[in-house]
This record gives sequence, structure tokens and C-alpha cells, in this order.
Amino acid sequence: MGLHKTTVVKFLAGAAFAAALASAAQAQTYPTQAIRFVTGFPPGSGADVVTRFIAEQVKQLAKVNTIVENRVGAAGNIAQQTVARSKPDGYTILMSTATATASSMYLYKQPPVDVGKELRIGATINRQGFMIVVDKNSPHKTLADLTAALKAKGDKASYGVAAPSGIVLAEVYRALIGAPAVQVRFRTASDSLKEMASGALEFASIDPQVGLSQSRAGNIRILGVSTGERLKAMPDVPTMKEGGFKDFDQTGWWAMIIPAATPDSVVEVMDGWMKTILAKPETVKFFADAGADAWYLPARDAQKRFLQEIINWSEYMRMANIPRQ
Repeated sequence: MGLHKTTVVKFLAGAAFAAALASAAQAQTYPTQAIRFVTGFPPGSGADVVTRFIAEQVKQLAKVNTIVENRVGAAGNIAQQTVARSKPDGYTILMSTATATASSMYLYKQPPVDVGKELRIGATINRQGFMIVVDKNSPHKTLADLTAALKAKGDKASYGVAAPSGIVLAEVYRALIGAPAVQVRFRTASDSLKEMASGALEFASIDPQVGLSQSRAGNIRILGVSTGERLKAMPDVPTMKEGGFKDFDQTGWWAMIIPAATPDSVVEVMDGWMKTILAKPETVKFFADAGADAWYLPARDAQKRFLQEIINWSEYMRMANIPRQ
């Protein structure tokens, strides 16, 4: 005999209520043990510094120990796999930019992690942008000046890139203006700036940490930042959009990224932590010194943005002509 319809309804209602109670109980008890923050970059790197700063802030707020684990390799995919395969309980968190995580779907013919299905956003951290820069002695004062020079020089002009986001910014810019300038890849942004200072490069596309420090030192001139809006940390630096590239927005944003099956109740706790941490003056200063804005976006909205980033980066990587490995 089958269950009576009323009995089935009561059973399902009871199960839903029990699940809600379990979720609420987890939220009340989380966290009760050390939290592991995983980064795909080596100790001492900019990403490692950000990770350790946030880990310390969470430690003070959550009253539990935090551990930073550097899982370097495969363009961040080793760190991604570590988190995606971990237990979805909030105790293992990937610290990375959501944009770089989204772009990883297009680095390999067979991505080891389907980031849209296996990962989700726990909380946002900051927003930043890569930069188009020229040497302090360059005659180019604006993006329009640089664009005119690149078109005039054709394939006799060259430019420097290092990080994947910098490569994408430079290649999308070059594709939009239709200039056949030659790309030169470097191990670090600093290496490209040395070559640019010698006159060998017309421009470079670099990260905000190096860009802001070198600009403040008077060594380079920033012509445009990739964010859709000007950054509070760099109010005098124009965006690519202001430089004539309509709808241009390659905003990089840091986030706590966790396994997709992590309960909403745990996400709510993480989201609350970051809302508190990002409002602290020392946090705002920490990021501003690195050319970034402390940036809070509710986790639910951040997840929607993350899924859109995965779609956007498919086109960016195509325009940048970066082959899958």
C-alpha cells in the first residue's frame, strides 16, 4: 500500500523543517575549529599578503585559528581543486579573484574544475583593475595619444605583459584599436617596466600593486585602468571607458570562494564577517595602499555576478587569442 497523500505531505514538511533546524544550528555553531585559507600564489606575493591580512581579520572576529595554505601551480587550478574537493562546511576557503577563477575555465581544453558548478562565492573582499601604463619619459599623455602611436607604428611597436589579466587587458585593447603591435611576455610586471624604461616597449599592462607604487614613485604614467568606474584608491586615474572604449569593464574582484554545496547559513556568516571587516578604516587603508577598493556586495548578488563573469571571460579570452592547453 502507498502512503496516504496527507501522510506524504506531513512527511515532506517535517523533513523540510528538520533541514531548516539543522541549517540554523550549523549557523549558530560555525565556526568551531580552525579555518583554512587556500591561495594559489607563493608566500610573499601580493595575493599571499591579501590572504594573510583577511585570515588575521577573520581570526579576530570569529575567535578561531586561521591557517594560510599556499597551493601553487597550474595557474591557480591546484588551489581551486583543493577547495572544490574539500568538505563543504566552511572550513576550507579559496582566496582569489573571482575573475581569475572564472577565466580558468578557458585555460585548459578540459578544465579540472567546473567553477560555475563546483564553487560559489562566500563573500566579496575588494575590487581592482589592471592598468595600461607608459614610461615617465613617454610622449603619450592619454590613451588617445598611445592609440595613435600604435596605429602609426604598426608591427614595429611592442608592449609588455605578465599576468593573465594583464595579457587579456592588453590584447582586448589592441584588438579594439586594430593595431598589429607585438606582444612581449615577462615573468613579472617589474621586468616589463625595466624594458619599457629602455625604450624597447611602447606600453605595458600591469597589476595595480606594482602600477600604483611605480606611479607614486614617478617612474610611470597610468593612462587607463580596466575597471568600469574610477577607483576610490586612485580617483585621478581615468578608466578605459573614459579613454573612449564604451562599455569597457574588466573589474577584478577578490572573494572568499567555497564549495558549491556549502550551506546558505554558513555563507551568511562569512558574508557578515566581511561586511564588518570591510567597514574598518584599517581595511580600507590596506587595500587603498595597494590600488584597490574595499568592496562589499551581498553574497547572493556576488554569486550572480560570478556566473556572469564566467560568460564574459569566454569572450575576453577569445579576443585575447589565448590558446587552451
